[in-house]
Amino acid sequence: MIFFETRFNLISRKSFAATLLVLGGLTLICLSACEPVAEIKTYQHSETPFQAKIPKGLPAMSQSDDNPMTVEKIKLGRKLFFDKNLSVDRTVSCASCHDPEKFWTNGKQYGVGVGDRRGTRNVPTLSNVAYQRQFFWDGRAGSLETQVMGPLLNKNEMAMPSNEAVLERLLEDPEYERLFGEAFVDGITIINMAYALASFERTIVAGNAPYDRYMAGDKTAMSKAAIRGLKLFNGRARCNKCHLPPMFIDYSFHNLGVGMDQKNPDLGRYHVFKTESSRGRFRTPSLRDIARTAPYMHDGSVKTLLETVELYDKGGIANSHLSDVLRRKLRLSDQEKKDIVTFMKEGLTSDTVGPVPTGQSEKRPVGTGPTK
Repeated sequence: MIFFETRFNLISRKSFAATLLVLGGLTLICLSACEPVAEIKTYQHSETPFQAKIPKGLPAMSQSDDNPMTVEKIKLGRKLFFDKNLSVDRTVSCASCHDPEKFWTNGKQYGVGVGDRRGTRNVPTLSNVAYQRQFFWDGRAGSLETQVMGPLLNKNEMAMPSNEAVLERLLEDPEYERLFGEAFVDGITIINMAYALASFERTIVAGNAPYDRYMAGDKTAMSKAAIRGLKLFNGRARCNKCHLPPMFIDYSFHNLGVGMDQKNPDLGRYHVFKTESSRGRFRTPSLRDIARTAPYMHDGSVKTLLETVELYDKGGIANSHLSDVLRRKLRLSDQEKKDIVTFMKEGLTSDTVGPVPTGQSEKRPVGTGPTK
């Protein structure tokens, strides 16, 4: 990997002039045709542990053994996350698709990158990404450190031509030399960039939803309709077969039939494993704050939560690889569907969002996003 801990000043002297120096009997001949002389800069490297304040309802946050979270990494990661200079035409940053004002997504059917290039999949929220185990809709990345670098080189996202080109952009900004030097012993490298971005993204957490307070004993935390919806969610509607508390996720992949009736369907996990059983399977998303992250499904084709419930009610979209959990209709009444939606909107919408690092030169509010 490439890293720099020094910058160079050019000391100009008369071309081809020679100076004879005698130092303690040692003769040095210095030919000066704009010789580069290294000016060594050192930075105070620190590893200040980041103490995460976990909102009510969320489990303890585990950390990567290879990438323990530090204040210095998070500060650097935050700057990287909002830096549009890291895209090929300097117009797109990570935050362009994962906008904090839109609850860390973009509110659109698909991702949109440089030159308004449209992606092929919906943008997942980064809220509570620290609790994910596999990344991208098809789960092809096994760590957040791997995932964060994907968009940089993706032609439909930030479209940088190579890792070397990314490093060159980093070296254009003198502040990065300092921030990398403070966060890492070996300074600017692609691996360290991934570590810093992942560290920042792990601070994006949301919890203390009415459901959490209800389960902690506050029976006034949710309305009667939301309580009815919770009972259906865990009962006849069978939502909890795939959406298990506390994160309302099963860390698995399912074929709901979405898009499988199209001429050239996105086969999801099949692109990773090339096995028949993986056709049309996509990662189960968390339902926490689901009302803030419409539209839904891997292709963003489902606009509202009520449409989502109706999709499950009819048993998904028939295809030869449909997941077993969807192979019979639910036959819910209209009121039952509305109650389930009320539970997701009301019960799973967080009151506490954070902690996002403070003390940065550019403060950006964390929005709640619309509810659908």
